[in-house]
Amino acid sequence: ARGSPAGAKAEPPGSGVIDVGAQSERWAAFQKRHGLSGEEAARLLLDAYEYRGLVKHTGGCHCGAVRFEVWAPADLHVFNCNCSICTKKQNRHFIVPASRFKLLKGADNLKTYTFNTHRAQHTFCKICGVQSFYTPRSNPDGYGIAPHCLDDGTVQNIITEDINGKEWEKAVREHKTIRDMSKP
Repeated sequence: ARGSPAGAKAEPPGSGVIDVGAQSERWAAFQKRHGLSGEEAARLLLDAYEYRGLVKHTGGCHCGAVRFEVWAPADLHVFNCNCSICTKKQNRHFIVPASRFKLLKGADNLKTYTFNTHRAQHTFCKICGVQSFYTPRSNPDGYGIAPHCLDDGTVQNIITEDINGKEWEKAVREHKTIRDMSKP
């Protein structure tokens, strides 16, 4: 670190000390202007870098017991599946990696329904019954997000793609990108 005696060890990564060098005054002014702690300011910086080109969407269930945030494009690629459960629930969704999804509240209000292979985890609010997100069979390492459960203001456009969930194995095998949608 600047100004440290010769031979002094630098703080190890994750120690909580951030040396921003010549940007220290700017960093302090930014934190003060926005009322942010060092961790909050660092999170904003990391989010801006890691999620370039993405928008932070927020959303949740009908009653508000379940709330989440998700980083995804402003233009959403939504799947309209015709499998038995998606048809009954009108489950249109877009897929994101788990690293871009954060449950803000309501873990204790979630219930899960599975059937057939039990790979898809259909989560829903136990109070109002709304499924605002779930873990899709095609991407068990990610989330399927219901665009109609997002708060207004961050979605610019929705492009819908029909997928033949009645013949799920064939549809996923033939689809060029669906299995990679949950990869960071």
